[in-house]
Amino acid sequence: MNTTIPMKAEPVAVSHSANKSACLTADQTAKQLKPQFAERLSRFRYQMVQAGQDAALIFSPVNLRYLLNYSGEALMAIVSPSTVVLITDYRFIAQAKQEAPPELQVSCYCRDRDRQSLSQAIAMVLGDIKARRVWYEDSDISVLQWRAIGEGNGLIEFSPCPPHLAAQRMVKDEWEVAQIEQAAAIADLALQRALPLLQPGISEQEFATELEYQLKKAGAEDFSFATILGFAERSALPHALPGAKRLKKGDLIVLDFGAVVNGYRSDMTRSFVCGTPSPLQKQMYQTVLQAQQAALDAVRAGISGAALNNIAADVLAASPFAKDVGPGLGHGVGLQLHEQPFLGPLCRQLLPENAVITIEPGIYITDFGGVRIEDDVLVTKEGCRVLTKAPKQFELPERF
Repeated sequence: MNTTIPMKAEPVAVSHSANKSACLTADQTAKQLKPQFAERLSRFRYQMVQAGQDAALIFSPVNLRYLLNYSGEALMAIVSPSTVVLITDYRFIAQAKQEAPPELQVSCYCRDRDRQSLSQAIAMVLGDIKARRVWYEDSDISVLQWRAIGEGNGLIEFSPCPPHLAAQRMVKDEWEVAQIEQAAAIADLALQRALPLLQPGISEQEFATELEYQLKKAGAEDFSFATILGFAERSALPHALPGAKRLKKGDLIVLDFGAVVNGYRSDMTRSFVCGTPSPLQKQMYQTVLQAQQAALDAVRAGISGAALNNIAADVLAASPFAKDVGPGLGHGVGLQLHEQPFLGPLCRQLLPENAVITIEPGIYITDFGGVRIEDDVLVTKEGCRVLTKAPKQFELPERF
């Protein structure tokens, strides 16, 4: 464990070309690997058969992407032990056929929305495969939609699908890790390119717009979420959306953002001070950095989310900022920005090897400002590998 952490972290000298090379290397690695769709589907089918289910209705866009590579809208899947049927309409039928992994032998059904309801289409497919006991994803369909489906399939015994897919998604394969690593490299590069603009006079909206432009320019297919950015007292808002506030000398800054690659997300937070920090600002940053480092040093497969959370929480609780600490330490990240496990005092989940999690302690002092530092890490048997590489410099270079 590191016992001394410098107040002012020196920027790592990384050239644009070096960062670009890192992105290309990660991208090349990703292309050499392939998503394990057949294995994912096989594991889910095993759970389904063990529970005595004849089929499962999959509505979740995340699970459709994970199991079947579908990245569009307005589609649901019926999975049985031997078949997969995708139900959509004319707008997305071509996309469904193009994206379906060939090895899964998926069937695509195009319903006429004017003449056939979704309930009728589901009833037809379930009848064809003679399904009587069926799981459905109750968290991904509205009550109104489910009422129509249930009423149209009265002879079928429906039950909520247990969170098997969420548990599967918690452990990443090599291809998935490569996508997240590429998304992290893009975020690192975008921040390096945009950071020189973070000077007195720029507004939150202006800097966020430039950063998002650099994310897209570096290869992001999308943003992981709407960029979070707060100057001065607004940095104490954990999820501040960029506004018209302009940066002033002495302001604290909290910036939280990420990139998406093939559906997989990165999530990184860096905190800065514009100019020379005050003693209080230094102490805030030092405390958060020490709490994060303590947690990073403790990450390993087999530790519980609660135990990991408490390691960072103990550092924060022993500081003068105990009452200003944000609860929780982090979360899983992948196809969803926030997914299992959720690292907090009640998390009994033991971290599995090859989970990707965030470590993001924070201090938020109302009407003064906040500090949060967040990295994405891959859990290994002996520890972790940090995927987000942007330097943790606190003081912005004085260009004014």
